[in-house]
Amino acid sequence: MSGIASRFDFKEIQEKVSLHLRPWHRSFQFWVRAADIYTGYKVFQVRVSFVKDVQKQHAMWERQHELAADKIYAMCSDLGGFFLKVAQIIGKPDLAPAAWVKKLVTLCDQAPATPFDGVQRVLEKELGQSISEIFEKFDVNPLGSASIAQVHLARLKGNKNDVAVKVQHPGIQELMMTDIRNLQAFALYMQKTDIKFDLYSVTKEMETQIGYEFDFLREANAMERIHHFLYENNRKSPVLVPRVVRDLASRRVLVMEYIDGIPILKLGDEMAKRGINPGGKMAAAAKQNILKSLTLAYGQMILKSGFFHADPHPGNILICKGSEVALLDYGQVKDLPDQLRLGYANLVLAIADNDPVKAMESYRELGIGTVSNCGNEQQELLRLAQTMFDTKLPPGVVMLQPFSEDSSIKKIAVESFPEELFSILRTVHLLRGLSVGLGINFSCAEQWRPIAEGALYNAGRLKERVEYES
Repeated sequence: MSGIASRFDFKEIQEKVSLHLRPWHRSFQFWVRAADIYTGYKVFQVRVSFVKDVQKQHAMWERQHELAADKIYAMCSDLGGFFLKVAQIIGKPDLAPAAWVKKLVTLCDQAPATPFDGVQRVLEKELGQSISEIFEKFDVNPLGSASIAQVHLARLKGNKNDVAVKVQHPGIQELMMTDIRNLQAFALYMQKTDIKFDLYSVTKEMETQIGYEFDFLREANAMERIHHFLYENNRKSPVLVPRVVRDLASRRVLVMEYIDGIPILKLGDEMAKRGINPGGKMAAAAKQNILKSLTLAYGQMILKSGFFHADPHPGNILICKGSEVALLDYGQVKDLPDQLRLGYANLVLAIADNDPVKAMESYRELGIGTVSNCGNEQQELLRLAQTMFDTKLPPGVVMLQPFSEDSSIKKIAVESFPEELFSILRTVHLLRGLSVGLGINFSCAEQWRPIAEGALYNAGRLKERVEYES
């Protein structure tokens, strides 16, 4: 053991000095670039206001979005870390301009890998043994590298099955906390000037959730809890959840069952390779099954358990044999208090039933504070609930833009928004992005209605028992 420690002492000193200076450099880089993007849009808004031709205005907006997309891509790519997560959140076809989506979607699965000697130092320090003592084989090149960690394929000694080894990037925690605090300051400014939405609470919840992601022991516990819940509550779990190798889990290293599959973003390419028409009936049925499995799993986790995987972006979803869906990465999970879980169940019913009165009651119960700027407040509140908490796009709409001039958010200001609800909001938003990407327009609220009714009945808030499939 002392040999391993002394071998890495000098390298560790070098790393610590370098890591200490990085946050200051990143803060400067963020503010210079964010100011450039923001002022670019503000100057453009003045310019475009003098143009009367609607088609010309549209073309000018497209060009402006393309210029901004290049700058946002460069910022997220150069700074990495937390900004890769920001790219995952805003780079969705139902929210961001098309030019942003086209540019940012390529960042979802890509992050600079830590060189193998850095991986080795973290792994051996955390597990207290050399790689050769634990593993029969260990692939030097990672399967993938994300903002917080990278994953290597390996095989344990005396075992025939492959495992996935997740190793945290050195120094990443301090770096990402710096990024989040910069974003919080920017969010405070934006909500006071441009967007009448409680963005600061959203960024505070992001800080809480991402803070948890640095503890892989917590992730191991979450993975086991969700695995147990889904496998106990279904004849067959709607999604595959990897099993944890308990003896090889620490705060910065996590060894788990390896699940072989195709990333969901590459599904169309894989179908084409196998001679399946991605637009044909067989492909449509497969996509429907994939979305149904994911939606069922999330409905059960959120409404029945309250403990759920809160990061269903495409990089965390694999498609396995027989269109089975595997859900990876349990660093972001949320445990909803029963009051919020049941309040959200009520809101799901309001959306599914198109009930504006129930939607207003649910908003109050959930603690979402709103101020109306229009006459038909109840109807606009329902529209706002559908925009925020359902996956279905209105007829003829291919992209939702919550912050456009005619959107409900402009007519009803959201002044307070419970931090815990942001994880549900983000989950629904990511499911909507997946459905748009798969070319399927569906309502998660309608699919979740029986689960919501079951949750309310079990809590004594519905008089009649509603039969539904778990």
